[in-house]
Amino acid sequence: MSITQKRISDHILWATIDRPAARNAIDFHVMEELEQLVELLEEEEEIRVFILSGAGEQSFVAGGDLKKFHAIQSREKAMEMSKRMHDIFNRIEQLLCWTVACINGDAYGGGIELMLAFDFRVSVPTVKFGFTQGRFYLVPGWGGLTRLVEKVGKAKAMQWCGKSEVLSANSVLAHGLIENMLRGEDMEAEVLEWTEKLTKNDRKFIKTLKEGASRFSPQRKEALEAEIEPFAELWVDDKHIKRVERFMNKKQ
Repeated sequence: MSITQKRISDHILWATIDRPAARNAIDFHVMEELEQLVELLEEEEEIRVFILSGAGEQSFVAGGDLKKFHAIQSREKAMEMSKRMHDIFNRIEQLLCWTVACINGDAYGGGIELMLAFDFRVSVPTVKFGFTQGRFYLVPGWGGLTRLVEKVGKAKAMQWCGKSEVLSANSVLAHGLIENMLRGEDMEAEVLEWTEKLTKNDRKFIKTLKEGASRFSPQRKEALEAEIEPFAELWVDDKHIKRVERFMNKKQ
């Protein structure tokens, strides 16, 4: 299993992406298990808070697993992968429970795109946030650019992605990318303390509030979908392919 689950209480489910040897990177197995997990969360009405973290202390999610995804060689397959991730993230965003990304370790690339699909992000103070797709001649392709612009504004989103910046937790907190900085002494207890009040109302209340907060942007669906094709075009570009190969050769 690439994702483990722990039922904290009747109303709280905590899941962990458990691939520490791969820095909890997303591969096809993780995608499949995320789909199964989302299906459970869609059906289990008693769950009011869903928390996701990565295994260990080093990484939350290090993005997509380049070793596995490098096998995708065509524009069509790249679009297919991107659309599948979009669907997973959109379903997370539309869950009728509160969703909390617990950033227990460094988050890079697609890991940041994943956390942006959650309602809230809380982080331990020592981690780094890397907007590093540009180092591989890529732009966010899983809805992360649209969501990043929503969180921090157009100019800051373009700066971070354009420069492939790696930022501290304090820096992204100052720009509103995360909602809360944990003390980092007892992560699980601190996260549960922060989420405790979110469990007080049922899914009818949560649905009403989440839907109301989403009405401000009627063209959002189109903006998210518009990320897929440019991402796929860059995926098959020689510059991307060569940079990934160079990176993987360094790792050997």
